[in-house]
Amino acid sequence: MERYAIFTFETSVKSYETDFQGSWKPACLIQNLIKAASDHASLLGFDYAVLLERGLVWVLARLKIRFFEIPTLKQAVTIKTWPKGIEQKLFFMRDFDVRGADNRPLVTASLAWLLMNPKTRRILSPQALGGSVPDNGGLSSLDELLEKIELPDGLLDQLTVKANYSAVDLLGHANAARYVEWVCDCFLQEQYQLNRLDWLQINYSHETKPGETLSIMTGCANDDPFQWFIQGTNQTRDLKAFEAALGWVKR
Repeated sequence: MERYAIFTFETSVKSYETDFQGSWKPACLIQNLIKAASDHASLLGFDYAVLLERGLVWVLARLKIRFFEIPTLKQAVTIKTWPKGIEQKLFFMRDFDVRGADNRPLVTASLAWLLMNPKTRRILSPQALGGSVPDNGGLSSLDELLEKIELPDGLLDQLTVKANYSAVDLLGHANAARYVEWVCDCFLQEQYQLNRLDWLQINYSHETKPGETLSIMTGCANDDPFQWFIQGTNQTRDLKAFEAALGWVKR
């Protein structure tokens, strides 16, 4: 297994993955990180089909990303990913290092995964995996804990979204990347023209099922226009769906 402890995934930024400036959309970046993680899990013997037969699936619980430089159209990128152990006795942690063709660092990320029973929707302990994954001695690309997000008071209504056909994935709930799209849609194009994302964290609280509606509220911290907080509430079931925080830097 040590031979497969770190996985390398090479790709390039496609035109359909870019925004109006030719930059890699954060949701598309997340989809590629998830693709790399899925391919690595398969190599380690824990892919979707194998786990599903045992009544298990991977679900993303938290993510945090730091952007040093956002890749652009046709840019070649190399994604390296590896497991780095279990945190809080529950989360399977996985880090990512994204670099350009010249080995220049572009993005680092840390994602926290849980095991879920797809029928009961219950979260399971890591022991349910029935095997081990490399922990790489705690090797980190993003040495930051994915803590709870403390939301400030005074968040204001920004968007109302619905988990329609395009939002729902194989597990019958809104895909993790769709939440990133919803967060990004809270800001006007002018924000992206003047600034770029510096970092983003999303904590997923309760899954959003087909047809359910979310109310999304936003606000900045201490009147700081470069640090924002977002909360998504499931109006259909009166549950907290997700919390997010992000930072901007001037271009």
